[in-house]
Amino acid sequence: MKLLFKYLSSCWFLNNPAELVPPASFMWKNVAFYLISGCIVEGLIADPADGTLEVLGRTIMAFSTIAVLLLFEKKWGCFNQLYTSIFVCENFIMTLAVCAEMLDLWMTMQHMEYREEINIAAATFLVLWYIAIVSYIFRRFFDHPTSVSVIYAFSYFILTYGVPMLLMDI
Repeated sequence: MKLLFKYLSSCWFLNNPAELVPPASFMWKNVAFYLISGCIVEGLIADPADGTLEVLGRTIMAFSTIAVLLLFEKKWGCFNQLYTSIFVCENFIMTLAVCAEMLDLWMTMQHMEYREEINIAAATFLVLWYIAIVSYIFRRFFDHPTSVSVIYAFSYFILTYGVPMLLMDI
């Protein structure tokens, strides 16, 4: 639990995720949570079967993108640390997304007038926070300027979310 809190502090830009070394069991539990929470969110948004396929595609793209980035940066030895750092923070954001979906459902049942605007604002906030977190993680791992880390994070977001979504629409 202590290790989880150390990783989660990266979501608030307080901890250096490059200094954390996760045990194998923590890494695989993290991946399992990523898959389960992703399937829940996608199942609430779309067809559960399509959502599951999209989450599997995102997982493959995430691992592939991290692997290519680490090969490019010549830091292959950091694979477990980097993907665990990103996935823990992504799991945190995904948990908040599930809460936002529940809030949206409640607001729909209450026939709230500004439900769509609130939902769009929450989604925008979560995406921007996610990109900021991943940028922070990349900056800590690779010592690049913030601008380069933001470009990496935005590219990572497009590759891991955009590509599987586009493939599902074909």
